[in-house]
Amino acid sequence: MNRVRCLVLNAALGPLDYKVPEGLRVEPGSVVECPLGPRTVIGIVWEAERLPGTEVPAEKLRPLRGILPVPPLSAPLRRLIEWTADYYVASLAGVARMALSSGGALKGPATMTEYRLTGGLPERMTPQRQAAIDALDGEQANIRELSGIAGVSEGVLRGLVNQGVLEPVEVDCDRPYDTARPDFVQVDLSAEQQAVSDVFSAAVRKRDFAPFLLDGVTGSGKTETYFEPVAEALRMGQQVLVLLPEIALTENFLHRFEERFGAAPILWHSSLKSTERRRAYRAVCEGSAQVVVGARSALYLPFAKLGLIVVDEAHETSFKQEDGVRYNARDVAVMRGHFEKVPVILASATPALESLQMAESGIYEKVDLPSRFGGAVLPAIELIDLTEEKPPQGMWLAQRLVDGIEERLERDEQSLLFLNRRGYAPLTLCRNCGFRYQCPNCSAWLVEHRFTRRLACHHCGHEAPAPQACTECGEPDCLVACGPGVERIADEVAERLPQARVFVATSDTLNSPGRAAEFIAAVEAREIDVIVGTQLVTKGFHFPELTLVGVVDADLGLEGGDLRAGERTYQQVAQVAGRAGRGSKPGEVLIQTRHPEAPVIAALAAGDRDAFYSAETEMRREAGAPPFGRWASIIISSEDDGEAREAANRLGAFRPDVADCMILGPAPAPMALLRGRYRYRFLINARRSVQLQHVIRRWLTQVDHPAGVRVAVDIDPYSFV
Repeated sequence: MNRVRCLVLNAALGPLDYKVPEGLRVEPGSVVECPLGPRTVIGIVWEAERLPGTEVPAEKLRPLRGILPVPPLSAPLRRLIEWTADYYVASLAGVARMALSSGGALKGPATMTEYRLTGGLPERMTPQRQAAIDALDGEQANIRELSGIAGVSEGVLRGLVNQGVLEPVEVDCDRPYDTARPDFVQVDLSAEQQAVSDVFSAAVRKRDFAPFLLDGVTGSGKTETYFEPVAEALRMGQQVLVLLPEIALTENFLHRFEERFGAAPILWHSSLKSTERRRAYRAVCEGSAQVVVGARSALYLPFAKLGLIVVDEAHETSFKQEDGVRYNARDVAVMRGHFEKVPVILASATPALESLQMAESGIYEKVDLPSRFGGAVLPAIELIDLTEEKPPQGMWLAQRLVDGIEERLERDEQSLLFLNRRGYAPLTLCRNCGFRYQCPNCSAWLVEHRFTRRLACHHCGHEAPAPQACTECGEPDCLVACGPGVERIADEVAERLPQARVFVATSDTLNSPGRAAEFIAAVEAREIDVIVGTQLVTKGFHFPELTLVGVVDADLGLEGGDLRAGERTYQQVAQVAGRAGRGSKPGEVLIQTRHPEAPVIAALAAGDRDAFYSAETEMRREAGAPPFGRWASIIISSEDDGEAREAANRLGAFRPDVADCMILGPAPAPMALLRGRYRYRFLINARRSVQLQHVIRRWLTQVDHPAGVRVAVDIDPYSFV
């Protein structure tokens, strides 16, 4: 092979051909250094027949500059990259970049210098030095990462190095991980659990593609059930990937995993330090990483000998990537299992309707765990009709719910209040002039966060100090918080039940595995009486003394006309209800609502999941919505409103006329301004028989846009903003 076709990681370039220098051995999947003008770029050698490109005469080919010291990307991973790019109408280069997600790992074995405290003190103490010393106790990282942890400049830390307060430590970047042992402990499973785990373990031994839907009620022990096929894969020398929807869930999972296997799994998520990311990546591609627990991006890691994929809480919407390549990790996991020829387990207490339909059609094998483990029973559920049992003026909790919390306090038990709204209040306005505080970058109201005394946008991250006077009319002390967030509910609990120890659990307070671990330890040590939380607490946590769950506003998720609003509401409320009564004590769930007659609320109260899913299925079938039809959205955006509108109208003039395919728009997107960009949207609804991706791709190639215009395609969208 003296010429190769390379996929370079630049979507604008397309495939490029290069000459292979004498003595350099490359193969499909090899990661190589390619000359591009005066620069050197990274490319992946690809099969020429699978990557059409312009043939260049041999005498004009430039030679490759080298091959990077990582194993070639396997054929199954290359096929997954191709499938993802094709299905989600994304660039091949954009998807391939996710498989090369650690630049440091591509450079080969190395050591690096990290720093840690020595226990000494500087000759002269300053506030910044003191803050750094306090923050870095037990930490070890490079100067840049320590600077981020301590919140001080790198100059302050270098001064501490010169003073001997921080000492350098030479670290092997590729040091091995502790070995997980499949038979570290013998687990006592129930008969139901054993039967299910036997099915999964047999599939692992068979070494073939087999998609499973593990449908188990909350508290049924799904994790222990799929730990057994994990153990089987380890005995066979295979690697395992477990996907979790939230970083905050990892700490609880790590603890359970280590108890079962005697060593922690390898983590993969966006918050990893660069050294940890590099070490994990190289262990994965060399085959020494046994079990990887990660967020959705872990799906594209170059596993050397993958034997099993598990997607826990597979119904979670956070498995859908909303930026860049807009893929759904649940579905991509199944496709990776298909290409790798390994079993895939989708585990959930409230499966997505699409997954249930796949099981109904026989594509997935459905296995059930209908009972809680250890004799625990599902909690009793009651509705509180807020039109009849109105909370006191200026309050948000009905008296019956407050009485329930008080009873738990007297019995030394714990309660959980669920409201899927961060901050103190979703809207702040001036009672004098009516001015509403809006994000300057988005079509969204600023949310008041009283803990940090700031107004924040939950879409772009913009923050501003909470003003003392109206910024519009100048009137002091006139700002009014409208509606409740979790912080406001926590204040109400503290006011009405001052003896209660309250903790607010959101992505603001549990934004790292360490903080999540502290929260879990505090609950288990009975240092918290009432948890007030968002969807972060609806899954994965097991607190035996938590016997009451209160849903503050069950109607909140039904607002906005979202296609999946009913299903999401059912899943969230059912999941949070499942936190109650997981131990030996019975649980109770009180759901506050103004619409007790709504089908989703009535189904929750009756505990009739099948009736809800049946009604939801028929509604989707009539609407031609997934899984019976296809949806896609195309977002045209620009920093200039006129430019975005003109680009959208120009594209609309070329809309295709395809049978069984309806195209709506262009119209301003519901979130018409997001992160400083004006947005116009097309919505496409098509029957499953339509080759939707082909229609979209052909349509988009007919129009060229100015440099400031971006076009984003979302296949099977979850967000309609």
